[in-house]
Amino acid sequence: MASSLAALTAAAFCTSAYAESPQVPADKFDLSHWNITVPLDVDGDEKVDTISVADIQKYSHPDFFYLNEKGEMVFATPNKAMTTPNSSNSRSELRQMLRGTNTDIDTHSPGNNFALQANPNGEIFGGKLNATLKVDHVPERAGYPDKYPAYSMVVGQIHADMNEDQMAEGKGFGYGNEPLKIYYKKWPGHEKGSVFWNYERNLEKDDPNREDISYLVWGNSWDNPDDPGDSGIALGEEFSYEVNVYGNVMSLTFESPGKETKQFQINLADNVDPNGQVDPKDNPNGYAEDLMYFKAGAYDQCSTKDAEGIWYPACPGTGDWAVDKENGDYASASFSRLELSDGVQK
Repeated sequence: MASSLAALTAAAFCTSAYAESPQVPADKFDLSHWNITVPLDVDGDEKVDTISVADIQKYSHPDFFYLNEKGEMVFATPNKAMTTPNSSNSRSELRQMLRGTNTDIDTHSPGNNFALQANPNGEIFGGKLNATLKVDHVPERAGYPDKYPAYSMVVGQIHADMNEDQMAEGKGFGYGNEPLKIYYKKWPGHEKGSVFWNYERNLEKDDPNREDISYLVWGNSWDNPDDPGDSGIALGEEFSYEVNVYGNVMSLTFESPGKETKQFQINLADNVDPNGQVDPKDNPNGYAEDLMYFKAGAYDQCSTKDAEGIWYPACPGTGDWAVDKENGDYASASFSRLELSDGVQK
């Protein structure tokens, strides 16, 4: 398996290469290595719907995944909806599929996921994701406003593959954690919100130290209810992120007109944080033995679940899209750029 993504994504986001009047997102955006999970169960199998790489080329949904009048790719999802088995958060979210339409390659195999250079079982190493977007809406109500995920959504991720077979064979950690989640959060009543990114310690699910460490980009940290004022990002205000994984290092760049560009670097194969400090509570090998993939879209963090722990803010939702949209119980974002390419040395 070739280690380069260049041949897979050479024509990413070139408007002139697509139809003059696009009707579905794949007419304008290169979705040849993405599938999408949408907050639906159309076939009634009690599982969330995932649209394959082959099918997404002609797919749109008028509420949850479509092109708007500006040609932007819109993702939307209500607080309450069908979701994936290991989450209580709904999503309209793309998942990178390096295999493209070649379903002979298993979803969880090294041929469909990238690795760090430190991973002896990797076949594809690193990669880069560029996105430009506007957050259009975040959930406006929460049962527990002080729980950090209230009023927020995730618009980009690196997700580690959850694979118990590989763990059993000693070929990877396989916990399914997230070395990167890019957040937008706006408290009700504030004109502007905040952008920050989280790193999840790569530990087993039941380990009490398995938690997110948050790093501020613009505005306030996710635990700060103060109005960010001019330091924040408003709904409908454009910003960009670049996620570059090369060797064992993840480099992040955040840009927005009129804002200071912010950059971060972290070695994902150890337990040293972006500030150069050792985190004794993290896995000493970081994500060195994981297979990983990019995600992008609208991942609603306002779970309707009412339970202990920070991840369950008991946000309202009926499951009826029209009602929930009217009540402001949903998340949405519009992407004008989404591009996969090879990781480069920084």
